[in-house]
Amino acid sequence: MAFAHVTQRPDCIKGSTDLAVRKGNNPEEIMEAIPVATEMRAVGAFSHSTLALDPIEAAQPHVVT
Repeated sequence: MAFAHVTQRPDCIKGSTDLAVRKGNNPEEIMEAIPVATEMRAVGAFSHSTLALDPIEAAQPHVVT
């Protein structure tokens, strides 16, 4: 459920919700996945932010001393 929200695919969200209902999850349990998705997305963005450092560093002029 959380992954469906992270990928922001409406069909996946609907399918995951339908499956959760069929498996007996209550509305509170289902809606709890949304903040989990927010946390997953934030952590991923933060942890992958370091990937921007290599191109930034490569573009900087190197000073020879």
